[in-house]
Amino acid sequence: MNSIFVIFIGLLLIPIHSHASVIKVKSEMGQPLSGVMVTQSLANPAPADTSDDGYQQPNTPRFAAPDITGFTDSKGSITLPDREGVKYRLRKMKYVDQEIVAKTGEKKFQAVMNIETDIFKLADQKPANVWLGALDVGTPEDKIIFKMQCGFCHQQGNAFTRADRSEEDWKVVISRMIGYGSRLSSDLQEKLPKVLFENYKKLTENPKLLGESAPWSEKLSGTTITEWPIGDSMSQTHDMLIAKSKLLYVCDNIQDRIYEINTITNMVAVYKIPHRDGEENGGLISGRLREFPRHDSTSNAHSMAESRVDGHIFITPSAQRRLVEFDPQTKKFTLHEMEEGFYPHTIRVDAKDNVWFTMALSNQVAKFDRSTKKFTMYDLPARSFKEKIITKNIGFIFKLIGWGIPLNKWLKIDRVSTGAPLLYGIDITPDGMVWFARLHTKDIGNLDPATGKITMIPTPFWGPRRIRTDAEGNLWIVSFGESLLARYNPKTAKFSMFDLPVKPKGSETPYALNVDKKRNVVWVNGNQSDALYGFDIKTETWKFIPYPKRTTFTRDVEIDEDGTLYTSNSNFPSWHVEGEQPTLIQIKQ
Repeated sequence: MNSIFVIFIGLLLIPIHSHASVIKVKSEMGQPLSGVMVTQSLANPAPADTSDDGYQQPNTPRFAAPDITGFTDSKGSITLPDREGVKYRLRKMKYVDQEIVAKTGEKKFQAVMNIETDIFKLADQKPANVWLGALDVGTPEDKIIFKMQCGFCHQQGNAFTRADRSEEDWKVVISRMIGYGSRLSSDLQEKLPKVLFENYKKLTENPKLLGESAPWSEKLSGTTITEWPIGDSMSQTHDMLIAKSKLLYVCDNIQDRIYEINTITNMVAVYKIPHRDGEENGGLISGRLREFPRHDSTSNAHSMAESRVDGHIFITPSAQRRLVEFDPQTKKFTLHEMEEGFYPHTIRVDAKDNVWFTMALSNQVAKFDRSTKKFTMYDLPARSFKEKIITKNIGFIFKLIGWGIPLNKWLKIDRVSTGAPLLYGIDITPDGMVWFARLHTKDIGNLDPATGKITMIPTPFWGPRRIRTDAEGNLWIVSFGESLLARYNPKTAKFSMFDLPVKPKGSETPYALNVDKKRNVVWVNGNQSDALYGFDIKTETWKFIPYPKRTTFTRDVEIDEDGTLYTSNSNFPSWHVEGEQPTLIQIKQ
C-alpha cells in the first residue's frame, strides 16, 4: 500500500481536539471517590439504519459511535476522550447513579455522588448472582440443575426474571423455556413454578435476605471498556472472532447476520448468510422460535473460526446440516452441506487446516477436510441404549416438534438429560489432539485424529461447558453448574479446581473461557455477575472487571496479541440487558 496513503488515513483518525475531558468525583462528605465507573456516550446519537427489515443495510459500512467507560483513580479523577455532544453516567455500588450532560466546549466536570439509603434500590443494584445465590429452590442438586437449565441463555435473578409472577405465570414461562431447548427435568418443571413464585416474592419484599456482592477493585483506574452497538433487542449476538486483519466478527444467531467491526474507525458492516430457496424460518428447528416475536434465520449462526492458511472464516449454523464458509475479502458465502448430524456448535481449525466442530444434539464430532471438501463424523459413546436411540433420531424428533406435536409433554426428562448429553465445547491441544466437553454430563473426552480413537474422561463436577488449552497442553474447563474453573493435565490425568471469586460462593454459571497464553491468564465469562474474571495461572489468584451495563450475559472471550479482551453482550432475549442494546465489548487494561 502506498505509504503516503497510509499516512493520510492515519491523519484522518487523529481526534480533532488534542485535549481530553476530565471528571473529578467526590462523596457527599467531600472526599475523593475512587472506583467510580464513568461511562461516556453520545447525548443524541444518530438514528440507526433500519432499512433492511429493521436492520442495517448489508455490505454498507456505517459509523457506530461507541460508549467509553473508565474508573476514577485514588484522587477521584478520570480522563476520557474529548468528544462533543456527550453525556456521562457515574455509577458505584451503594451510591446513587449520577448523569452529566456536557455543554458545548465543556471539558472539566465536578460531580458529587450521594450514598444510596433506600434498601430496595440497593437491592436492585446487586447483580443477578446475588439474587440467584439467595434463591432457595430445594436440594443442592436441585439448585445445580436449576442454574444449568434456567440460566442457560440469560441471567436468573435479574430484574426481569425476578419480576412479580404468579405460579401460573411461571408455568407458562417454563413451558416456553422448554420449547426453546431447556432440558429442565420433568420433576422440577412441576415443582419450580410454586417455588419461584414464593421465593422471588420473599426476596423482593425482604431485601435484607440478600448477601453482598464482591466489591470492585481499587485498581480498575487503568481499565478502559469500549462498547459498539450491534443488532437490536431482537438479536442474539453469540460468538465472535478476531481476524488476522484485526477486524472483529460477531454472529447474530437468530437474524442470520454477521457483524464486522473496525475498532479503529468505528465502522460496522453487516453481511447476511444466504438462505436456500424453500428453507423454513428457523431451519431444521423451526418449532423452537415459534413464539419469539421476530427472527429471520434459517441458519442460526453460532460459532466462528479462521483458517490460518487463507483467512476464510468458518461458521457453524446450528439450525442446518451444513457448514458456512465466509471469504472476508470478497464477502462471499459458501454453504457446505452435510449428510448427517444435528446442531453444529463450537468450532476450531487445526494446524493442518482441518475444520473441527461439535454436533451438539447428535452427539458427534465433525471434521471438514478443506482439501477434499469432505466431512467425517465421529460418534461419541451414548450413556445408555435409550440415549443412543434418541440421538440417532434427533432430526426426526425435531420434525415432529416442528409439526406441532407436543413431544415435550409426553417424553419425560430425567435429571441426567438422557438423550441429550449436549456435546458442547471443543479445542485442539498443541499435540493435535481434539478435546471436547459435554454440558449435560460429568465428562470430557478426546479424539485422536490419526486413529479416530475416542477416550472419555469422567469429571468431578457438573456441567463442563466450554474448553480451552493453554500453551503447555493443559485443558481449562468451566463448570457451568458448580461455578468452577477446572484444569485437566493430560500427562497426570488429574483435575485441579478453582472456585470463581463470587459472593455468595457458587452463584455463577461460567459459560466460556479463553487462555491468554502469553500472559498465562485464563479469562472466564461471569454471566450472572456482570463481570469478566481473570485467573493468573502462576499465582492462582483472581481479578475481575465489572461491565458497564447491568444484565450483561456473555458467551465467548477473544484475546488479541497485545492482551486486549473482547466479548459481546449476548442475552437471549437481548431486551434483558440494560438499554436493550447488545454490544461488542472491548477491554483494555
